Amino acid sequence: MQYWLVKQEPESYSWATFVKEGRTAWTGVRNFQARNNLRAMKQGDLVFFYHSVSDKQVMGYGRVGREAYPDPTAAEGDWCCVDLVPVRALKKPVSLEAIKADPVLKSMPLVKQSRLSVTPLTREQFDQVLQLSGERVKEEP
Repeated sequence: MQYWLVKQEPESYSWATFVKEGRTAWTGVRNFQARNNLRAMKQGDLVFFYHSVSDKQVMGYGRVGREAYPDPTAAEGDWCCVDLVPVRALKKPVSLEAIKADPVLKSMPLVKQSRLSVTPLTREQFDQVLQLSGERVKEEP
């Protein structure tokens, strides 16, 4: 199991829209590092959904429903997308300020590479965001 964070401006595509639709193709990524992160995603991996620009907070998480395939929105180039499926909203969204203030989270790519739209997380970072949101962290079997 791997852990990820994807970013989107809520004015363009919000957590609420994602939940309403029940599934989305995560298209439009045009950064090589972010593309490589999409390619590394495996079905079932957990993915935080982060509202960027205006809200700047983790809203909830989903799962990878389909691994990387050619991005149908790309007119040219070697771009890919994945399908994401919502799992649940966080009890309390976790703000960028809370992430920056937390010793475990301040080294997240979200902080260090703020323009990157698809980033990996460690299990410890994923669990810490859950804890800050008031969620109960489940132990792996």
